[in-house]
Amino acid sequence: MPINKEKLAKRQEVKEHNPDFIRPESWRYVRLETNWRKPKGIDHHQRKQKSRGRPGLVKVGYGGPKEARGLHPSGYTDNLVYTINDLEKLNPKTDGVRFGHGVGTRKRKEIIVKAMESKFKVFNARVSVSGSKS
Repeated sequence: MPINKEKLAKRQEVKEHNPDFIRPESWRYVRLETNWRKPKGIDHHQRKQKSRGRPGLVKVGYGGPKEARGLHPSGYTDNLVYTINDLEKLNPKTDGVRFGHGVGTRKRKEIIVKAMESKFKVFNARVSVSGSKS
């Protein structure tokens, strides 16, 4: 059950009016992915907006609503956690937990036990409480 449904709905509504930003020339070459890369060439047609029919450039004005920024699709805020002390600063009703990349398995187990006791939403658990890897 997601929280902040109205904020997520507003973000989705704004997103529907934005163009699909795709990488220039990705429709032309199979080797190029469609994820956005800014055109940086001095004569690049899309950067200079030379011709009609080209996809738009990413600009500041296309951003989502301020109150919905930083929200995970579940509605919780996304917070990086490295130690157990980081959990004490968060509210389990509104804040979700994502473990930092450098957190090892041993500390990850300790933090996940504490997070489950406090009923936090964990986005990247990657280890079960029983101790077996998943």
